[in-house]
Amino acid sequence: MQHSFVNGGWIRRIYPSDRAAFAAHLIRLDHESRHDRFAMAVSDDYIERYVTGFFDAPGDIAYGWFVDGVLRGAGELRQAHSPSADAERVAEGAFSVEKEFRRGGVGEALMARIVRAARNRRDSVLCLLCLAENRSMQGLAKKFSADLTFERDQITGRLLARHVTAASLWQEWADDMRGLVGTLVSAHHHAEPVAPKPAG
Repeated sequence: MQHSFVNGGWIRRIYPSDRAAFAAHLIRLDHESRHDRFAMAVSDDYIERYVTGFFDAPGDIAYGWFVDGVLRGAGELRQAHSPSADAERVAEGAFSVEKEFRRGGVGEALMARIVRAARNRRDSVLCLLCLAENRSMQGLAKKFSADLTFERDQITGRLLARHVTAASLWQEWADDMRGLVGTLVSAHHHAEPVAPKPAG
């Protein structure tokens, strides 16, 4: 089972109620990170529209890494809708972690969530949004060689055949619940008022 608390922050599902936090995270990305995430230069308005549309797409899922209640990293799994029922199920994965919060295992933890979510949804191909010069993303993908085989380059990964099990589905649900509860506890802790010192 994957841990929900990673490097000082909680990983949990990103819900429609997190829309503003999701957009704010993507907008905070530095120029290079934003370019790596979207494979092109995008404006703040583009990001706002992207986040709005994200929650309207059925089957899409995102996990966020929250530090002190602020979204600092995200992993996304978007379903590429097949033209026919017997076509392979193809999904796209994308990741973003704010520059000052990297190198703590966050990207790897988010990737693990996305790989498991793709398998639980019976996706057979996982396309990772990754530019040729994005060495950090390529290095992250290589860590999942037990789950993915890469075709042609480090961009398209085929999920190794494994049967979806009740245990795998339960683990995803349990991790989601643990991450949500942990975040609520953390938020409550930070919201507790400080008792005034007695006079004198």
